[in-house]
Amino acid sequence: MRLKTNQPSEQLYVLLISVHGLIRGEDLELGIDADTGGQCTYVLELTRALANHAQVGRVDLLTRLIEDSHVSAEYGQSEERLSDQARIIRLPCGPRRYLRKESLWPHLDQMVDKCLHYLRQQRRLPDVIHSHYADAGYVGRQLSMLLGIPLIHTGHSLGLPKRERLLSSGRKPSAIEKQFNFDRRVAEEEALLRDAALIVTSTRQEVELQYGMYAHVDGTRFRVIPPGTNTKRFSPAGRRPIAPSVEQRISRFLAQPKKPMILCICRPEVRKNIKGLLQAYGSDAELQKRANLVLVAGSREDIRQLDKAQQAVLNELLLDIDRYDLWGKVAIPKHFPQEDIPELYRLAAKSHGIFINAAFTEPFGLTLLEAAASGLPIIAPDDGGPRDILSNCHNGLLTDTLDSEAIAESLLSALSDKKRWQQWARNGLLNIKRHYTWAGHVTKYLKEVRHLQRKHRKNLRKQRIALHRGVSTMPMADYAFITDIDNTLLGHREGQLRLVDWLKDNAGGAVFGVATGRPLESAMDILRKNRIPIPDVLITSVGSEIHYGARQTPDIGWANHIRHLWRRDDVLRALEAIPGLVLQSAENQREFKISYLATPDVMPGVDAIKQHLHRAHLHAQVIYSHDEFLDILPIRASKGHAIRYLAYKWGLPLNRFLVAGDSGNDSEMLSGDTMAVVVGNHSHELAELKGQHNIYFAQAGYAFGILEGMAHYQFGKAVPSPAETAMA
Repeated sequence: MRLKTNQPSEQLYVLLISVHGLIRGEDLELGIDADTGGQCTYVLELTRALANHAQVGRVDLLTRLIEDSHVSAEYGQSEERLSDQARIIRLPCGPRRYLRKESLWPHLDQMVDKCLHYLRQQRRLPDVIHSHYADAGYVGRQLSMLLGIPLIHTGHSLGLPKRERLLSSGRKPSAIEKQFNFDRRVAEEEALLRDAALIVTSTRQEVELQYGMYAHVDGTRFRVIPPGTNTKRFSPAGRRPIAPSVEQRISRFLAQPKKPMILCICRPEVRKNIKGLLQAYGSDAELQKRANLVLVAGSREDIRQLDKAQQAVLNELLLDIDRYDLWGKVAIPKHFPQEDIPELYRLAAKSHGIFINAAFTEPFGLTLLEAAASGLPIIAPDDGGPRDILSNCHNGLLTDTLDSEAIAESLLSALSDKKRWQQWARNGLLNIKRHYTWAGHVTKYLKEVRHLQRKHRKNLRKQRIALHRGVSTMPMADYAFITDIDNTLLGHREGQLRLVDWLKDNAGGAVFGVATGRPLESAMDILRKNRIPIPDVLITSVGSEIHYGARQTPDIGWANHIRHLWRRDDVLRALEAIPGLVLQSAENQREFKISYLATPDVMPGVDAIKQHLHRAHLHAQVIYSHDEFLDILPIRASKGHAIRYLAYKWGLPLNRFLVAGDSGNDSEMLSGDTMAVVVGNHSHELAELKGQHNIYFAQAGYAFGILEGMAHYQFGKAVPSPAETAMA
C-alpha cells in the first residue's frame, strides 16, 4: 500500500501533542496539581477551534493514558471523541500511574513508538505535528524527523527564564535542578529551536526576552499568534444573576463579604508567588481595610495527601494567614469546580474588585484573558505575556511581582480610582473580542500551516528528494526489504541493475533498508557511487546506529535503548592486553562500536573474549566476521536487534521483513521469524544456518541471489523467476 499524504487543497489532519497533566473534554480539573493548568485549557480550546474550521478535516490531541485509582477513570480511556472531527487520543507512556512532568523524561521514547503504531492503524499521516511544552516537544521532534512531517512547537513555559526567576527568589540551584530537571528540559528546548519548522508564541516579548536567552534562535521561524478565550463561558456581571452557591462558597470565609475582592486563581506552586501576594496583603493595613483577598489555589481534600511541593506552598500559605492574622479577610476554598470559575470572575467584577496574577514569570496567562472577558480589571507581572495583553486591552496595571511592596501599591492604586476601574472594565470587554478570539487565532494559524506546507515541498524539491521520499514510507508500508551492502547488494553489476529496477517498481509499497558494518558516511558514499536509491532506513556500524532516508535522520530512541549498560572506555581498557587485536582507524570507531582488526592465529577465540569481558563485569556483544574483523557493541546492539527494534517501533511484523546477507555479522538478523536469504557467495561462517526455518540459501550470488530469494518467498512484485536469476 502506498503512503497516503494530502495535497494542499485537501482538508488538513493536525496532530497536537500535550503529554503531561490531566486532559479531558469536559470539567477540566485545573489547579489539581502543578501540571494541570492553562496549557490544558489552551490545547483543548485549540483542538476544538481547529476542528470547527472548514479547512481542517481532522484533529487528534495526543496525550498520556493514565490508569490510577487516585484520578478519574476517564483518563484511562484510549479515545475520547470531542466532535466528528476532533478526538483526544491517550497512549501509554511509562508506568500506569499518574506522574508529574519532570518524571516523564525517561519514558518519552515509548510515547514516540506508541504514536507510530497508532498512525499505522489510521493508515494516514498528519499534515503537521504541533507539540506543546518541552516534553511533548521531544516526542514531536522525534516524530517529525522520523516521518518527514513539519513540526510546530509552542513552549508555554520555558526552562531558562523559569530557572532564572527561581534563582532570583533565593532558591538553591541544586534544589531547583532536583525538582524541575532543568538541564534535560533546556537541552530539549535548544534542540526544538534548531529543528522545529515553526515556533508559535503568544507575545513578541516571549520571542525577544525569553527565547532570546537560548542559543539557536532564528527569528524567521517565530510567529506571534495570541490564543483566544471562550467568550461563551466568560461574560460580565450584569448580564444575569450570579449563582448564590458561588457567593456562599466565598462569603463563609469573610467577615465583610461585600468588600471588593482581590481575586487570584492559580496552582499551588512556588512560581505562582502566592506567598509574595499574601505578604503584600498582610503587610498593608490599608489594603486589608479596602478589600478581601480570595485565593483559589488548586483543589485539595487533605494537604498532607498532596505532593511535597504543593504541601510546602499551602502549609506556608496557611501559616502566613495566621502570622498576619488575616482570618475573616482571606477566603481560600478547598474546591472550586471549573464550571463555576466564570461565576467567580463575575462575582469579583460585581464587587468592583481586581484580578491579580502574581507569578514570578508568566509566558502568557490565560486567566488574564478570562478576567478581561468578565469585565474584571487585572494586575499582572511586568514580564512575559502580560505586557502584550495590557498593551492590547488597556485594562489594568503591570507590577514587579518580585517586590511585595510594589504588589501592594499596585493593588491599592487599582482599587482607589472608581472611574478608571470602570474604564478598564469596558476596555477589557471590548479588546478581548478584538484581539483574543479562537476563530481569529485559527485563521492566522492555518495561513502559517499552508505556507509551511508549500515551503516544505519546495525544500524537498531543492534537495532533489522525491515527494514520496520526503515523507517516510515506513508507517504505511506492508513489507520491508533489508540487505547487507558489501558482497550482497553490491558485487555484481548486472544484478545490481536488476535489483534497482525492483526497488523502483516497489517504491512506497515496501521499505528499503541496508544493514552494514560500514559507518553511515561510508555506507552513503558507496551507495551513491553505485547509483543505488537512498534507503528508507540505514542500519550501520554493525547495528549500533539507525538512520532514516535522504536526511539521515538519527533514531534517538535506538541510541537511548542500546546505551543500557554500555561502558565504552572500560571495554577499551579491558581489551588492551588481548593479543591479536589492533584498533581500526578512527573513522571506523563510533560511540556504540569499537572495531578491531583481528589476527585469527594469535587472538583468543570469541568465547574466550566474551568470558574475559564477563569477568570484568562488562556487558557487550562480540561479533567476528570475515576472519579479520572483530566488533564490540552494546549488549542490546546488533543488526538482528536493530531489525527487531524496527519491527516493534513501526508496527510491522517480523515475518514481513525480507533480510539478505553473506557473512558472520549477518547471522543474527538472518535467524528468527524473518524471510531470510543467504546469497550464493556467502562466507563459511553462515554454513551452520543451513536447514534452519525460513532461511533460504540461494544458488545465485550477490544481488541475483537476493532476487532469487524474493522469488522463493513471492516477495513484492516484478520479481524475476528462479530461472532468470540462475544465470548468475
